[in-house]
Amino acid sequence: MHRAILFVLWLFVATSAQAATCEDLVRLRLDNVTVLSAEAVPAGDFHTPLHFGPRPPAVALPDHCRLRAVATPVAGSRIGFEVWLPVKGWNGRLKMFGNGGYSSALPYAQLAGGLKDGYAVTATDTGHQGDDPDFAVGLPQTIVDWGHRAVHLTAVNAKALLRTYYGRPANHSYFEGCSTGGHQALMSAQRYPEDFDGIIAGAPGNNRTRLNIGFLWQFVANRQQGSLEPVLTAARLPLLKEAALAQCGTVEDRARGYLENPFMCKVDVERLRCRGGTSNSDCLSEAEASAAARMYAGASNPRTGVQLYPPWLAGSETGWSQYWADPRNPSQPMRGNFFRFWAFNDPVWDWHTFDFDRDVIRADRALAGVIDATNPDLSRFAGRGGKLILYHGLADPVVSPWDTRRYYEAVRQRSGTATTHFARLFFAPGMGHCGGGPGPNVMGAQSVLERWTEQGVSPDFLPALKDGKVHRLCHYSVEKSVCSGLIDHNQ
Repeated sequence: MHRAILFVLWLFVATSAQAATCEDLVRLRLDNVTVLSAEAVPAGDFHTPLHFGPRPPAVALPDHCRLRAVATPVAGSRIGFEVWLPVKGWNGRLKMFGNGGYSSALPYAQLAGGLKDGYAVTATDTGHQGDDPDFAVGLPQTIVDWGHRAVHLTAVNAKALLRTYYGRPANHSYFEGCSTGGHQALMSAQRYPEDFDGIIAGAPGNNRTRLNIGFLWQFVANRQQGSLEPVLTAARLPLLKEAALAQCGTVEDRARGYLENPFMCKVDVERLRCRGGTSNSDCLSEAEASAAARMYAGASNPRTGVQLYPPWLAGSETGWSQYWADPRNPSQPMRGNFFRFWAFNDPVWDWHTFDFDRDVIRADRALAGVIDATNPDLSRFAGRGGKLILYHGLADPVVSPWDTRRYYEAVRQRSGTATTHFARLFFAPGMGHCGGGPGPNVMGAQSVLERWTEQGVSPDFLPALKDGKVHRLCHYSVEKSVCSGLIDHNQ
């Protein structure tokens, strides 16, 4: 009996101890990877590096091994990444967090939160430094890194480092991201289906080339020929949002302050037009009404009439000004350097010359195959048991929820009713871009995804928090919903 107890204690110590020390990992040889540092970090408060906005509160982290590494798969590529490994209490899972926009900043707040919850965590700088597409000037391989290679190689090498440290692989690997992170999520499912067992994709800007064409359309539609000044200013946008709620909202919508289903709303701009040639704060001038109508219609080919990128939904109007011009130079469109240095390789490119017929084709040819994640064929991901949760706020002024809906419907058309076995979409009424807004806006997707991936419990609802109350978002179905609307009001 005494020997049996000793054996059990020995087995526990042997299986819980690390197979290698943190410092050992500096000497680990991986293909085209250099571990720059391996730091045994004692338990203590972690302060997230401040990039913008108020500094978040410190996070109390456990003892962990913090690795900084760089991958150089081809000439002109330098992909930085970090891996944080808990010394004790590892839950057996690896979780990678996505990025935002074109920024190289690592999502340190999410890394800290994941580590605190027992995950081994990782993230990448996507192969560059900076937050503007001009990082690709003279470095074309960085576009490939940003488009898909950086996340993939980070996942592969994080798994190798983890396996060496613990002496065994992770039981499951997960990815979570929103906006560009959502784009990365879908790219992983499509192009590298073996990288993650479960994926959370929020507000995925996966139709990236056309998304930027949508931003350019908003900029051009809001200017009169020969003028650099916007026709509709940010101060006028609340009038549009109020009109959307008044024209399309139910009694309950008006009480809540947002539309539950803005997909059903088509704002009649004519009702906002000033009468008798007057102009005041309660109505739109002729020019303002025309600009609003063009923006509500969305980008289209002037020759064929084919939609190039879907419009943003009614109820998102007050956020349109965030992306219709470059905040550092309002006389230029948002993401102008995307066209200069990525699409056309022309540093003197002028937005006045853009042709929404010919130049769209040029941009697609140059970039779609490298950076767009629009392939609806997820059969390889589904075939290995992968699970995908998509979510999108319906008051998002940055990525159109129409685009996410249409992508999911394309997956459904490709895979049929089997789609719900591996991919489910949830819309969050009243939520802005990746959060914020008057509706439920803090997603509780990770635990739901783990139950689905590890236990086979498919989710009909996704919990979302607002003001301390948990709401249940309903699974969107092409054919029918599991509840009467997009939120379960009978919970």
